[in-house]
Amino acid sequence: MTTRRLALFAVMTTLALAACGGESDPPPQGGAVTGDVTVLAAASLTESFTRIGEDFEAANPGVRVVFSFAGSSALANQIDQGAPADVFASASPANMTTVVDAGNGDGDPRVFVRNQLVIAVPDGNPDGVSGLTDLTRPDVKVALCAEQVPCGAAARRVLDAAGVRLTPVTLEQDVKAALSKVRLGEVDAALVYRTDARAADDDVEGVEFPESAGAINDYPIVVLRNAPNKPAARAFVDHVLSGPGQAVLTAAGFQAP
Repeated sequence: MTTRRLALFAVMTTLALAACGGESDPPPQGGAVTGDVTVLAAASLTESFTRIGEDFEAANPGVRVVFSFAGSSALANQIDQGAPADVFASASPANMTTVVDAGNGDGDPRVFVRNQLVIAVPDGNPDGVSGLTDLTRPDVKVALCAEQVPCGAAARRVLDAAGVRLTPVTLEQDVKAALSKVRLGEVDAALVYRTDARAADDDVEGVEFPESAGAINDYPIVVLRNAPNKPAARAFVDHVLSGPGQAVLTAAGFQAP
């Protein structure tokens, strides 16, 4: 009888110790994230965020980043109409404000980069454009972004501040569309971000002009309230704000906030 009791006690003790040991075990992978993370981002972030997404996936093998790039105003409207997404990165605080004011942000947006306008012209600058006043010449066709788009709002600010009045031949819904008009030879110049002109490689030159310093755009980013994958969304935002993420952005021509 004594032997059976001792054996039973030994078994119960072993089970109790195992249970205690299980409670103290660290969680597997220490916070690794998995699944899809959907990022809605301003068109001007296309090249940089594509690279950042690849780096983020490499650091988190269980994650797939799905991007949708467009004008910030269009993306803000999609979010406010219920489009499923995890992260929003805007090219201006104004479009971010519409999302946050509608209650669709999770936490406060954070500015992660800034961007500045240049005059995009074809390689070689055949029309000799050197500043804003050259855009008013009758022989120079100009593309602008629509004013509800951040690059269009910035263009309007610099043109008004400089007292320059011009009539564009087209108003585009995002900066990539405005830049494409120059690349295709449909216009002679366009006001676009410095980063987009740089990304166009040998097709386009970016002409700097001093008035652009008065209309630098802040780019905020936020995890969305109804994000289907909030852990991965937060990890992606952290990566954008990290040293490696910032290095990709500054190499593309963005300015630190």
